[in-house]
Amino acid sequence: MYYLQDLTMDAIARELKTSRSTVSRLLTFARETGLVQIQVWNPLESSAELESAIARRYRIRAHVVPHVSNLNEAETLDRVAMYAARTLTPFVGSNTVLGVAWGSTLTAMSRYLNRKSTHGSTVVQLNGAANTQTMGLGYASEIMRRFGAAYDASVEEFPVPAFFDRAETKRLMWQERSVRRVLDLQARMSIAVFGVGSIDADVPSHVYTGSYLDTADLQSLVHERVVGDVATVFYREDGSSDGIALNERSTGPDHALVRGVEHRFCVVSGRAKARSLRGALKAGLVTQLVIDEATARALLALDA
Repeated sequence: MYYLQDLTMDAIARELKTSRSTVSRLLTFARETGLVQIQVWNPLESSAELESAIARRYRIRAHVVPHVSNLNEAETLDRVAMYAARTLTPFVGSNTVLGVAWGSTLTAMSRYLNRKSTHGSTVVQLNGAANTQTMGLGYASEIMRRFGAAYDASVEEFPVPAFFDRAETKRLMWQERSVRRVLDLQARMSIAVFGVGSIDADVPSHVYTGSYLDTADLQSLVHERVVGDVATVFYREDGSSDGIALNERSTGPDHALVRGVEHRFCVVSGRAKARSLRGALKAGLVTQLVIDEATARALLALDA
């Protein structure tokens, strides 16, 4: 009654037609004899165990944000974003080239960046944000501006579409000097920061719902067994990306370039992104992972 039904000692005394002091003595007796055992669960210990398990499985550094039971999905994302912002800052120094993708996770993270004065640093946008409905400049620019302001860094935006209509257009654009300047900066990155898009999440990522892909594009992703993307470059659950037609039209950095970046920060919140995250990990795109506890458990359960 006391431990499982959450009744007070007074209520139990009335139920058993005895005194409150008798109930208190019975409860003390139950603890002393081991009939009742009380264990304090430390969420930080649980997080440390999950971090170690992820590190062993994927050979990365994981930062697990402890679960808080009364938080909804948006509030959990906010906590993960805050933790990610604080984790990133020590890695940013002078003369750093920091690549940043756009998305709801990075939008949240950008609000919590700690101020750190550097010199000669640059924040470069990883992929274009324009689509048939909008140029996406306001959305992506605000994220880049916050990162630049936090680190006293210059900002290089990437004013191209998220996806070209034709792969040939991309090949020609990539030869333009103004575009090459941004691509050359991306090639010099020492830090890249991104979330993962998920094609099958309960709440699909912005790239799948924001007029970036038409019906034929989405059908092709299903046909090619795509589970997600990093900076609008798609991959399968085993981490492979070869033969995915949309990647030929995407303006995001290819996986070979990302894998060459020294510090690759991936920020993920939401259990529905577990399969997409596993694909990114198997592709070798991540060195530092900031993740909420529930999603960390879902990730490890996929390998169980």
